[in-house]
Amino acid sequence: MSKEAVFTMKLEPELRTEFMAEAVASHRPASQILRELMRDFVQRQREARAYDDFLRSKVELARLSVAAGRGRSNEEVEAEFAARRAQVLGE
Repeated sequence: MSKEAVFTMKLEPELRTEFMAEAVASHRPASQILRELMRDFVQRQREARAYDDFLRSKVELARLSVAAGRGRSNEEVEAEFAARRAQVLGE
């Protein structure tokens, strides 16, 4: 991957000093570490968005199911799983 773009940022001098010291201690160029941090951030954001989209679609499907009369009350679900627990525990 070509490294032609330049990224300039402002930060506290103490943070820069500490970051540069840690980069030296890890025997890695600061630019490499920043690229990794940026890639990780991009990946986490994409995963978070994908999860949010997944969750939103699950909620929408559940709402449609309830609206169509296919939903069950909390009491019905609790009773069903209480019976399953009792069966598994041999009660």
